[in-house]
Amino acid sequence: MTTDFHNRRVTVMGLGRFGGGLGAVRFLAERGARVTVTDLATEAELVDVLSQLDGLNIDRFRLGEHVEDDFRDADLVVVNPAVPPENRFLDIARRAGVPLSCEMNLFWQFNRGKVVAVTGSNGKSTTTAMIHSILNAAGLRAWLGGNIGKSLLPEIDNIQPDDWCVLELSSFQLEELDRLKAAPDVAVVTNFSPNHLDRHKTLDAYRQAKQSILRWQSSEQVAILNGEDADVRQWPTCGQRWYFGGCDAESPSAMRCIAAVGDNSCDTTHRRSENVSEFPLREWLTLPGEHNLQNATAAAAAALAVGVSIADVQTGLERYQALPHRLQFVAEVQGRKFYNDSLATTPESVTAALSAFDEPVVLLAGGYDKQVDLAPLAETIAIGAKAVALMGQTAEPLRELLAANATQPAMNCLRSFDEAFAWAVEHSSCGDVVLLSPGCASYDWFPNFAKRGERFVELVHEFKRHSGEPRV
Repeated sequence: MTTDFHNRRVTVMGLGRFGGGLGAVRFLAERGARVTVTDLATEAELVDVLSQLDGLNIDRFRLGEHVEDDFRDADLVVVNPAVPPENRFLDIARRAGVPLSCEMNLFWQFNRGKVVAVTGSNGKSTTTAMIHSILNAAGLRAWLGGNIGKSLLPEIDNIQPDDWCVLELSSFQLEELDRLKAAPDVAVVTNFSPNHLDRHKTLDAYRQAKQSILRWQSSEQVAILNGEDADVRQWPTCGQRWYFGGCDAESPSAMRCIAAVGDNSCDTTHRRSENVSEFPLREWLTLPGEHNLQNATAAAAAALAVGVSIADVQTGLERYQALPHRLQFVAEVQGRKFYNDSLATTPESVTAALSAFDEPVVLLAGGYDKQVDLAPLAETIAIGAKAVALMGQTAEPLRELLAANATQPAMNCLRSFDEAFAWAVEHSSCGDVVLLSPGCASYDWFPNFAKRGERFVELVHEFKRHSGEPRV
């Protein structure tokens, strides 16, 4: 693909209500491209995003619709990765011989820095942010971006060859990067479980997308794999295999980073002393939950692969603050502790969240149906929740599964998020945890998980205000 965009006709498909395409539009316009922005959302729906493009020379805004000519007559189409590959407008571009790209692919083609890339079904945002914190603590110039919500394209000219770009990559982004044979210097896979089957259709297709983070690595690069995940530890790579795992049975306060030796086969996991580092992550980490301890182990492994010291790992983890919507403590009101875990969109993430608490948990769960098996989520709720407010498209299927379970928490299907919150508060008591950990995507009631989490936080503060307790 050309690296000279001056006077090229580029269609950017999918600006997004929350600015997902802003980085690409700005990058292309600043390089002289004749940019057409097309989005099915209307101007009124995009008003906040459009204001961020003031001062840029944009050829055309095509809002509220897509037009075939914008795809047929372009020199390049840059598409939001959330758009399915079979979209008919993308087919029009392909038939016309127009190349397709996406924001992350543009970044990868122009980036001069080194890359740590993180993927997985759960824990990838937290792990990515932890790695970034550790590299900063080590005094390295580190940039945080990708699916974690920040485009690094506008910073591309500032990123130097010795800098490290720490990227969270989704399966959608990895599908596109596979076309470039993209190979991260350090690749991290946190875990693997069924997800996004509404998009990928089969579990194997989803796995293939995730595996592309390793597919093109060389022997000089490093693959950090979850040694406790029977699926992930077998994934093929030519990179140097490092495994991260759980607590040593004889030293439960210490975590272990293990580098496999030999011919990169998953069977050669010899734990030679020079390949084992032990350090007390529990003492350095303030976040609750065994899953966050596992995230920290993966982050420590990646940092060691980059070359930082264990002292820097300690400093970076001690400085690390929880990301919003990732088991985020919101407030304590009338003896109830409220936690926002809106990013939890899989049964495994809900299990991890519930296991983080010793207190009784009143749960808000359910949402958009991604065509995954809901039985594991129902089992998790039955075991771990005192009561559950069921929401969205999956509310009734979850209720039926819970009703068939021998252990039934108090439950109700609610018609709105605010009603679900009110029901959860009503069925909680002093000493309980009220937890938003949906186990499902947000798209039926909210544009994204962040808006869902923000509404939860708003409702908690409203409850606190009405209770007469000061907001701190």
